Amino acid sequence: MIRTEPMEEVEQPASPRLVPRRFEDFYRAEWDSVYRPLLATIGDPHLAKDATAEAMARAYQRWSKVRTYRNPSGWVYRVGLNWARSRFRRQRREVLGEPHVAPAAADNLPDNDLDAALRSLPLDQRSVIVLRYYMDWSQEEIANALRVPVGTVKSRLHRGLRKLEQEVTR
Repeated sequence: MIRTEPMEEVEQPASPRLVPRRFEDFYRAEWDSVYRPLLATIGDPHLAKDATAEAMARAYQRWSKVRTYRNPSGWVYRVGLNWARSRFRRQRREVLGEPHVAPAAADNLPDNDLDAALRSLPLDQRSVIVLRYYMDWSQEEIANALRVPVGTVKSRLHRGLRKLEQEVTR
């Protein structure tokens, strides 16, 4: 279920993001910054593009409220990620008895071993690692976008990085 109310208050980042007044300006400026982490998290370019489009459509419907959020791009990312999760669940139900096919490799990830290791992580760990190290978001921004406590972000980062290290050094 996707929540549409404002995100919980967290510590204000050092440099707050400027949010365009018009949705069209936000869309042009932020499409790529939502699509790229979704692509790296999901691993499937078609699903990431669909998730970004769906999330942007939902942001457009609620723009007067979304534009007041501290991190509207984070909200759009979370909506896209939740939408993609729902698609994964639906696909698993539609294909009874068959294992879920692993998504295609993400574009722009430099190392195939790292890409494979990243895809082996649970989605929750993968999303925080992508947002932290690929998008350079702070732990507070990630917590705000994913609607989890900062401590949860830290533990997901720690566990995910430990598992990545094990996978890559095999």
